[in-house]
Amino acid sequence: MESGMPLSGGQRALIRESWRRLSGSPEQHGLVLFSRLFDLDPDLLPLFQYNCKQFASPQECLSAPEFLDHIRKVMLVIDAAVSHLENLSCLEEYLCNLGKKHQAVGVKVESFSTVGESLLYMLEKCLGAAFSPEVQEAWSKLYSAVVKAMQRGWESLPEGD
Repeated sequence: MESGMPLSGGQRALIRESWRRLSGSPEQHGLVLFSRLFDLDPDLLPLFQYNCKQFASPQECLSAPEFLDHIRKVMLVIDAAVSHLENLSCLEEYLCNLGKKHQAVGVKVESFSTVGESLLYMLEKCLGAAFSPEVQEAWSKLYSAVVKAMQRGWESLPEGD
């Protein structure tokens, strides 16, 4: 990840503070994020299959124990990014590999903009008045840096793999 991270010290503080407010119930906040994701792009639902089982509805998916485990993992990735704001480059290899895994299961790079929208929606809903334009900008920059690292996972694979 670029060492010239676009986050200022103030933005890092805003991210840390807002994330601290949410840290008590990551699964609950993750459900808000993924509910919004399925509202924005219902075509993503078929990407989530466990034991070859297709979910009939977003609600069925959102209540499946395997999917709740996925939510916990996503929230841990966000937590890792927040924990390493000073040195996101230490997560480069991990995020690149995460990108490769998402590509392998059929996720399109374009879907990450919808995930970003869903992340901002979750932050807005869960933080309420504390979700200021400055907080939104800081999170947008962090998310953009994480997605750029994940995209490098796509770029490192030959076309068609």
